[in-house]
Amino acid sequence: MTAGNGRPATGGATPDATTGDTVAGVVRQWRAVHPDLDTAPMEIIGRVNRCAALLQQAEDAPLRRAGLSRPEFDLLGALRRTGHELTPSELARETFSSGAAVTKRLKTLTERGLVERRGDPRDRRVAHVRLTDSGRALVDGVLPEQLAYETSVLSVLAPEGQGELAGLLAELLGRLEGRLGGLRA
Repeated sequence: MTAGNGRPATGGATPDATTGDTVAGVVRQWRAVHPDLDTAPMEIIGRVNRCAALLQQAEDAPLRRAGLSRPEFDLLGALRRTGHELTPSELARETFSSGAAVTKRLKTLTERGLVERRGDPRDRRVAHVRLTDSGRALVDGVLPEQLAYETSVLSVLAPEGQGELAGLLAELLGRLEGRLGGLRA
């Protein structure tokens, strides 16, 4: 049975025998339902979304062992890599998070003694956040292990494939940020 375009149709969204992923099966199903539509974008966006979901499910083992979630580590990492205090609004921009999510995470990280907040003497509505010595030590201790874990996850791709993928994703992200960033303004 074909999808009306010479490609075989599948009955469910299961890993495809030719590509080894579920997206190929989904695309074939849509081609069977709408053979007149170009489903090629699904092959990229569907795979990016599926990879992101699977990577999030992996829960970043080194972070989990350190008692951190990825979003908490991202906040700590933003403070460490910038090397200076940031406001919660700046942290939200740095980590692509909502203000409410940053506030909640900062509360948890403050309670754990990993960050400190201080008020701005010129504007009482503004807080400045910085890493504590414990927070800096935790980031510096976890980062090498986290990078080794991520290297292991990506080891299924050859080094040249990783470079090519990184370049293509950087190009896509740069263009999307420029295009969608302008739409939000």
